[in-house]
Amino acid sequence: MAESWSASDDASEWTFQLQKGASFHSGKPFTADDAIASLNHHRGEKTTSAAKALLKDVAEIVKNDSHSITIKLTGGNADLPWLLTDYHLPMCPANADGTIDWRSGDGAGPYKIIDNEFGVGSKLVRHDGWHLEGAYFDEVEISVLNDPNARQTALITGDVDAITQLELKTLSLLKRNPNIEIDSVPSGAAITMPMFCDTAPFDDVNVRNALKLAINRQEIIDKIAFGTAIPGNDFHISPNMPYWPDLPQRAYDPDQAKSLLKKAGKEGLKIDLSVADSVYSGAVDMCVLYAEQAKAAGININVIREPNDGYYSDVWLKKPFCMVQWGARPTPDVMLSLAYKDDAAWNESRWQNARFNELLLLAKAELDQTRRAEMYREMQILARDDGGTIIPMFTNFVYARRKNVMHGPKLAASWQVDGARGVSRWWFEG
Repeated sequence: MAESWSASDDASEWTFQLQKGASFHSGKPFTADDAIASLNHHRGEKTTSAAKALLKDVAEIVKNDSHSITIKLTGGNADLPWLLTDYHLPMCPANADGTIDWRSGDGAGPYKIIDNEFGVGSKLVRHDGWHLEGAYFDEVEISVLNDPNARQTALITGDVDAITQLELKTLSLLKRNPNIEIDSVPSGAAITMPMFCDTAPFDDVNVRNALKLAINRQEIIDKIAFGTAIPGNDFHISPNMPYWPDLPQRAYDPDQAKSLLKKAGKEGLKIDLSVADSVYSGAVDMCVLYAEQAKAAGININVIREPNDGYYSDVWLKKPFCMVQWGARPTPDVMLSLAYKDDAAWNESRWQNARFNELLLLAKAELDQTRRAEMYREMQILARDDGGTIIPMFTNFVYARRKNVMHGPKLAASWQVDGARGVSRWWFEG
């Protein structure tokens, strides 16, 4: 909904020029009033929006004219345009009092909602007033099929044209079907194994690094992810993300792990690792395989299979060593601020590093890309060598489509199905 934007020298003020001629599904023209009301809906103490944290640094949003706004921040943030792409921040029509009419379902995207039942599905039709490219389908139906076998069967029989979340164990069989195309897109979605850095034995950096060396990442990718992942390096930036640091890949080295445990006085280490089937396809098997790998370093890992229900409320952030799956975030700052900053609510490893936090604040406001990349590189070295999080791999988004469903040469790595925009970017051929 914005055609261009620019920042002040310190990245504390951002001016956005809005699209002229854009309209809502109701036909109402889109203006600066709608943009301001839509963003303010997610701000303030009373809001319950999941996007509240993304806009916490916004001090004021000013209307310059009918199609221009300026967002003033409490400090510099070079990532603001990226943050505004979050799916929680759609543009909605403004009411006279500055609130938004969110109940009507009147949006401004390429498709408008005809019918929607949460957890079941949606029906959409093309918005004739869509002002950009795309929206090649006349209508779109989205169905929720939680069972992976039901999803794949629906695709094979032609009942649906595309599906997400393929069952990796049967991926090789699906590839043999001449009417099906598989998309496997490297992403920033990660599997993490956080260790509480303030809890023994993980309060010793030698123990943390021994556990990082005791995992054979490539074997896990081959046997658990069936090749649909890229190795992690114990810092939370993947090769397809901005500012990925080109650092030597940490290799499986049980002998070095043994040496570090001896240095820590923790030879014959015994620890518990919590996991649930719902974390990732093959999550429990992955942890069992890791336990086998760690035996070569003299580490005895007791894998605890936790209930799926309540895992993220009863285990994550509660137990000192567990397995977690993180979705991709648009920029390093968003991810690192969420899970690695010293006072972050989701600092899952309870890691405290003064230099890391100093660089995090400096990088956030740095518009010079070269200097910013240097800061992120140092931060990732700190996370890898001192941090409390093992990152075995970054998982691919693996989805499939009928052969007559086409897309362009590049696929977004932020969400499944081309950044969740396949319905507006893809098309039928023939």
